[in-house]
Amino acid sequence: MLTGIQVTFIGGDARQLEVIEQLSELDASVQLIGFDNLQSSYNGVTRAKLLPESLSKSDAVVLPASGMEDDGQVMSIFSSEELILDDAHMKALPGHCKIYTGIAKPNLKMLCGKNSVGLVELFERDDVAIFNSIPTAEGALMMAIQNTDITIHGSRSMVLGMGRTGLTMARTLQGLGAKVKVGIRKPEHYARAWEMGFEPFYIRDLAEHVKEIDLIFNTIPTMIITAQIIAKIPHRALIIDLASKPGGTDFRFAEKRGIKALLAPGLPGIVAPKTAGRIIARALSSLLMEDAGKGRN
Repeated sequence: MLTGIQVTFIGGDARQLEVIEQLSELDASVQLIGFDNLQSSYNGVTRAKLLPESLSKSDAVVLPASGMEDDGQVMSIFSSEELILDDAHMKALPGHCKIYTGIAKPNLKMLCGKNSVGLVELFERDDVAIFNSIPTAEGALMMAIQNTDITIHGSRSMVLGMGRTGLTMARTLQGLGAKVKVGIRKPEHYARAWEMGFEPFYIRDLAEHVKEIDLIFNTIPTMIITAQIIAKIPHRALIIDLASKPGGTDFRFAEKRGIKALLAPGLPGIVAPKTAGRIIARALSSLLMEDAGKGRN
């Protein structure tokens, strides 16, 4: 149980509602900031404005999955007010307080480091990333079906990257009968991809493998699908970039060539916010209970 632990939520989307509900059921004291347009009510949950004094008793602060933008803005679909997190807010946090977010951009890391505030990126955890890869893969399939005139079954599909999302994406495509190529960098990933029945190739040889492709799913967050690569991709092909913004695709050149390329970060929160919220809630409640067990200084 989280009795006596105050958790402050600043902004967020539909995923946060599931997290709020689960933490409230665990008897945490929950404070909401940036939820003024939210119609739902929760027993024992309070609401506040984003002021330094509102944060002074927080044991944990939960930001949206997207974290904080480098201009300090925190996204909230439940508020018409602009939420800007700054140095004054950080200084108001108790010394033991930690900030939990999905991903942390440079300015948030800088603010936390400057003020000695603990920062936890939930999406860096293997368990969260692997669970999240399931709605990501389902959402990517939905986009592929909506934007092509072919079936997934029998398609020549390519997944770039064999990390936590890439592996789930490749297995999901394979399960639907696609012929799956997997672009990898490490020899051990090559061996695993081959063992699983994929057609592996090294990323350095990407240009040689895209000539007859129907679908490309990129999970690598660096520029990988360059203009030189796009020049060799068939016009009928669809690129779905699952990497975090700005993705790993030259979208400008893809548009110039008439190739449809879609940037699709944050799919779990779009296609399955309830499931995505449960994934975050499970990890967050576990971490908070762990901290509570160690005691607060």
